[in-house]
Amino acid sequence: MRRHKRRHYTVSFSPLRGKGRQNVVSPRRGAGKSNVLPRGEQLRTMTDQDIQQALRHLRRADPVMRNVIRRAGPFTLKRHRNRFRALVFSIVSQQISGKAAASIRARLIEYLKPNPISAQSIARLTPEELRRVGMSPQKTAYLLDLANRVARRELRLHRMTRMTDEEVIEALIQVKGIGVWTAQMFLIFSLGRLDVFPHDDLGVRNAIRNLYGLDELPNKEVSHRIATPWRPYASIASWYCWRSLEFKD
Repeated sequence: MRRHKRRHYTVSFSPLRGKGRQNVVSPRRGAGKSNVLPRGEQLRTMTDQDIQQALRHLRRADPVMRNVIRRAGPFTLKRHRNRFRALVFSIVSQQISGKAAASIRARLIEYLKPNPISAQSIARLTPEELRRVGMSPQKTAYLLDLANRVARRELRLHRMTRMTDEEVIEALIQVKGIGVWTAQMFLIFSLGRLDVFPHDDLGVRNAIRNLYGLDELPNKEVSHRIATPWRPYASIASWYCWRSLEFKD
């Protein structure tokens, strides 16, 4: 039998930004006891073989998505491998323009040199230093909370490969400034999970309205009903929804 080369994809297209802690859900009792998979095992993520399976499934299951895939072209998602930095950049980008976020990220990177962005390097900064590079008081508190939780090993990002999607979301929303939307983006763009459907994402909702001829933005129920045929590859379909926003007509 021919063996497929399993090269991991890494996300060049970024979704519309969400709003901090919007749609936060309460964690289950005992959330501190992570139900991680046995050592050495991990959930399926985006590999060449999985992506090809996903595209075949989406083309077959949904004629609208088949047309979107045809127009948008290959799936070129590039994962953010540095998990802590991905969360930092996500917090920085909340509720500001892409240009402003890029400027603050660059200033933060420059200020920390020669050290990279890490939990330790951020935790050593004072609120005044973070304000100096352009952080608001609120985002300063968010970043320090994230950095301190990771530095104290309360939040173990390296273990999330073996955690379920629900466990990852529950762990992340304990951090100030991280809500369900941010956790879902982390699942897709950092962990490469295949079946995440961010139904509250404005870009996904706009795309669904445009592609499926709705009169208004879909609510949760309508969004999930339309996305049902996409399972178990809702992450890939969501990425194509974002791409469809670039279409000229």
